[in-house]
Amino acid sequence: MSRPKDVIRTLGLCCLSPLVFAADVPGSQDLEAVERPIDAKIVDYRPAENKERIYPMGAIRKISGKLRYDGQATARGPVTGLTYELPAEHSSSDAFKAAREALQKQGAQLLFWCKARDCGESSLWANDVLGNAKLVGADVQQEFLLSRLAAPQDNSLVALYGITRGNRRAYLHVEQLDASTPLADVRPTSATLLRVLKSTDTLDFPELSGEPDPVWLTLISRGLNLDTSLRVSVSGADAEAWRKGLVGKGVREARLETGTAETKGLHLQVIR
Repeated sequence: MSRPKDVIRTLGLCCLSPLVFAADVPGSQDLEAVERPIDAKIVDYRPAENKERIYPMGAIRKISGKLRYDGQATARGPVTGLTYELPAEHSSSDAFKAAREALQKQGAQLLFWCKARDCGESSLWANDVLGNAKLVGADVQQEFLLSRLAAPQDNSLVALYGITRGNRRAYLHVEQLDASTPLADVRPTSATLLRVLKSTDTLDFPELSGEPDPVWLTLISRGLNLDTSLRVSVSGADAEAWRKGLVGKGVREARLETGTAETKGLHLQVIR
């Protein structure tokens, strides 16, 4: 026969269980490309729906009722989106970093990466771009990433948005678009190249072999000139040609060295 204290304890656990063991929203599932953050739960799930998506590639603002930004990536195809709520002891920035690093390890190309006020207004990202009011928070607590998966999935885009709301609840939104037709030649922004270089100390372009490509020279040189304190080594089979090309695009020669790293394509390494 159960003792009174055991009965009370059991009833207490039953009352708490919906909170302690909160489940994902029905029918939801993780995306293969992004691992679930530790102890996170899915609080919003939107199964694959065929539509056109326009992802801004610059800080967003609204002028005369219309969104404005410097660049964009546009594609049509099935889009799957989900939003994780993170446990109280985890921050959105930690979850975002783990997801970004995992994508990079898979060979994804980072096209646009912004943080805090460099992204623009959080309310615009949440409501106008991602269509999820749960994601509205402080502008300084947001981070967005648009990436292109590596071949053979290189016609798929993955977007991440991390935010911490005023009530301290943290969220990571993830969505994947599998384009119905080959993606256009979308290239990273110069600011994103610099952000990647400063966060990892390296930039790799395995596809850039042979004579320097003028468009890539412009993108890389502009990124390097956003922080003139950085010095980098340039490695690869055609490293010297790339180094001279970057100098020709306005990067001070004293900031560049020809490296000796054995690599496929072009490799930039921060000199410490």
